[in-house]
Amino acid sequence: MKIVLIGYGKMGKEIERLAIGRGHQIVARIDVDNQAALSQLSKQDVDVAIEFSNPASAFGNIMTCIEKQIPVVCGTTGWLEQKAQVEAATAKHQSTFFYASNYSIGVNLFFKLNKTLATLMAGHPEYDIYTNEIHHLEKKDSPSGTAITIAEGIIDAYLAKTKWVNNEIPAANEVAIWSQRESIIPGTHTVKYISKVDQIEITHEAFSREGFALGAVIAAEWVKDKKGVLGMDDLLN
Repeated sequence: MKIVLIGYGKMGKEIERLAIGRGHQIVARIDVDNQAALSQLSKQDVDVAIEFSNPASAFGNIMTCIEKQIPVVCGTTGWLEQKAQVEAATAKHQSTFFYASNYSIGVNLFFKLNKTLATLMAGHPEYDIYTNEIHHLEKKDSPSGTAITIAEGIIDAYLAKTKWVNNEIPAANEVAIWSQRESIIPGTHTVKYISKVDQIEITHEAFSREGFALGAVIAAEWVKDKKGVLGMDDLLN
């Protein structure tokens, strides 16, 4: 499979290593110093694009791929206010857009566990809800996309919860996300339900970037001949 990497930082390099190890070819590496090169590629040159750039560049990169009908697998977070435009463009151009806030198989199982626990806890308002995310100092967006997905999973189960807030004391209708940036931690996410008498806690802790990168490569392999807006639930199901 011919892959173009969009974003060639630590994650891009890890994706490259794993993709080559699985027998794929990297036909281009697009980064800040050669971003215009993306517009010169065509769907004949590339089977799939894997986009891990930054919040400021992601939307433009994705739209370029969609307009060229190059399937794009995106893991960049912090740009999702424009996601509806991407989805509309995907339909218009009969293209392919795969997005996940986190490509780790373990994290996506954690998402399902989070929703199940939230459903069980929804009838017990005596428990306060607390979520926490810790990432490395280089992470540009806060809260993380993974933390937002976790909070949205809780909100889906709680009629009384309608929004999330970041690093703020929550109102009764809000789910609190507490975000920390520390050293080189790849990513830790925790959900707690706390009452006066006990506490329930679930945590996912990543030990390296490899799980995220492998999930992105697997998604690229899976999405190659598919159309539409897709995500990890589609892949796992």
